[in-house]
Amino acid sequence: MKNKTNYLFLFIYIFLFTFVILLFTSFIVLTSMGRKLWMKALFDLSVSIIPVFFFLMLMSLLIALVITIVSYFIQRKQYFEIEEKIEQLARGNYDHQVFIADEQDGYLEDELSLHIESLRKQMSEMSKELQVLSSRPYLVEGESKEEILRTERHRLARELHDSVSQQLFAASMMLSALVEYTKKNQGDEKLMKQLDTIEDIINASQSEMRALLLHLRPINLEGKSLQKGIEQLLRELQTKINIELVWDIQDIPLPTTVEDNLFRIIQELFSNTLRHAKAKRLEVYMKKQEEMLSLRVIDDGVGFDTSQSKVGSYGLTNIRERVNQMGGTCKIISFKNKGTSIDIRVPVVGESVIND
Repeated sequence: MKNKTNYLFLFIYIFLFTFVILLFTSFIVLTSMGRKLWMKALFDLSVSIIPVFFFLMLMSLLIALVITIVSYFIQRKQYFEIEEKIEQLARGNYDHQVFIADEQDGYLEDELSLHIESLRKQMSEMSKELQVLSSRPYLVEGESKEEILRTERHRLARELHDSVSQQLFAASMMLSALVEYTKKNQGDEKLMKQLDTIEDIINASQSEMRALLLHLRPINLEGKSLQKGIEQLLRELQTKINIELVWDIQDIPLPTTVEDNLFRIIQELFSNTLRHAKAKRLEVYMKKQEEMLSLRVIDDGVGFDTSQSKVGSYGLTNIRERVNQMGGTCKIISFKNKGTSIDIRVPVVGESVIND
């Protein structure tokens, strides 16, 4: 509404300015021709059948209209360029083509473009500094935070595997034997339904336990690239979980700390999908786009309302924190019964920058 008002005022100003200029020009021309009553002459003289006065007014309207339309399209083009720049900054694409084109074509003359360029450079430097800071271990009683977490995860995973997981397996075997015995002796139909329900609950609990063990187990890359580590994890899932897996993962050289963070994020995402999404298909894509690493994980599960926070969202909060530590961005799109898409973008910083 404000823009429409601005353009209306612009149109009026141009019309009045042009009309005054044309009237002044007509005054000079007519007085030089000896017409002292020049204003009356403007109505007496005509162009075709239109009096000169109204002709000048019409010309002023046309000139004002043309200039206003041209201004509108020029300004709209500038708005689109600014909007695209801000969108790329929000996504963390600090080296996007839209910024490179400005530098090459010399479009950094206006003040707003200079401010945006300055902001881009500051955000790019901040993302690099974040990666450098996150790569430095913080020690607690001689151990780093990652070492403490790894040890605790390993302890919990071992205890769950040795106690709850084994008990669930034993319960499953005993129940299977009981179901077979009941079938042979033509047991009560209601009893069979109850036994089937119990079997389903135990199977679901076993799947939940596998997901928990996957999440807690302190897997590390062990000298492998991030691509090899993720592919190994996916192949392991194929043998343990009944879910369709699709992936396309590029081999992207990254600093060790960034690879470790991304690998833990992948583990967290897989765990969330297996435990909560009830998905039948999981897709994983990782590629390099300009100077950004793009990681997308998509499932066709039950989805959730992203506007509501709940206890189960702790995993996503942890993922966002890890992404922020790397100076990246995390975008989550999810709809009820339509699945979830998580898009993570992280600036690609050379190993030498991290080590400096």
